[in-house]
Amino acid sequence: MALTTFTPPIPPSPGTKHAPQVNVLKAEFGDGYTQAAPNGLNHIKRTIALRWDGLTEAQYDALDTFFNDRGGFRPFWYQPRGHATALKWVCEEWSGSDSAPWAFEAKLEQWFGAEA
Repeated sequence: MALTTFTPPIPPSPGTKHAPQVNVLKAEFGDGYTQAAPNGLNHIKRTIALRWDGLTEAQYDALDTFFNDRGGFRPFWYQPRGHATALKWVCEEWSGSDSAPWAFEAKLEQWFGAEA
């Protein structure tokens, strides 16, 4: 089954937060010497926090429906600003305010697993 591409109704508001998660194996020795190595092929996992401010109710509903349909475990394609290509993501956390002006937040984590 082909992955869905996330195309938000409007671009995210300025201030997207990027927070890579790095998984490194370390061995610290008694004399202060440390050895480090990446833990796995994909030891750097990108995480981005997106926010949309000033949404209409329809735009809010479109975002909420998209993330609800993915259920927190179905990956999707999304190309963040500044990236040359789309990456595979999942979203387990999203929230919004349901009063005008509408706002929505979603935390996306890069996905390296199989397509659900």
